[in-house]
Amino acid sequence: MSGALPILFRDQALVAVDKPAGLAVHRGWAGECDVAMMRVRDQLGMHMFPVHRLDRATSGVLLFALSSEIASRLCESFTTHAVEKTYLALVRGIPPEAGLIDHPLPPGEDRHAPRVSAQTEYLRQEVFGRYSLIEARPRTGRLHQVRRHLKHIACPVIGDVNYGKGEHNRLFRDRYGLHRLFLHATRLCLPHPLTGGRLEIASPLPYELAAVIEQLRGHVSQTAATVGATTV
Repeated sequence: MSGALPILFRDQALVAVDKPAGLAVHRGWAGECDVAMMRVRDQLGMHMFPVHRLDRATSGVLLFALSSEIASRLCESFTTHAVEKTYLALVRGIPPEAGLIDHPLPPGEDRHAPRVSAQTEYLRQEVFGRYSLIEARPRTGRLHQVRRHLKHIACPVIGDVNYGKGEHNRLFRDRYGLHRLFLHATRLCLPHPLTGGRLEIASPLPYELAAVIEQLRGHVSQTAATVGATTV
């Protein structure tokens, strides 16, 4: 089994870890032995309960309960939308500065299942030519919701092999060395299941994603300087 996962928060009720891209949450979604739940179980030497979902390809904050009672309370918080989830995504395209994507989606893996309500708020953080850094806050929790919703507004996530564009994925792989989905769960805000107080858990952007942003910023600055020099 691979190495331990960074612990972002831990107390007597729950533990939050920083999940890397490429690692499934538990066996039920992947049918394999090396999954996040087993790694954290071995790290802490105790059983735990997953309470929400992160795609295998997505990195960031992943929360586990340390008892079935706490798991039930946390699941209720997710169901009643008392949990705020924030993601960062690099997308192709330039959407409006802010918006609400209200587009029904299938509730699970069956694409032919009846669609249910799904909503995602977003804020445009930066623009790099024809690409944008987006902060997405899903109000609901449908499978692949952020990825599907950003595709719906013609802004697919870079590195997304299911809903993205191959030509842009190849460009970022060849030019910037990006070999993964550019989607990161940066923050979870929720009422603590024991105290009711506000709990905020954050995960920094992984190095491989931060490096792409720095390269894009450098490219934009260089282009602006070149344009400025030619117009003087």
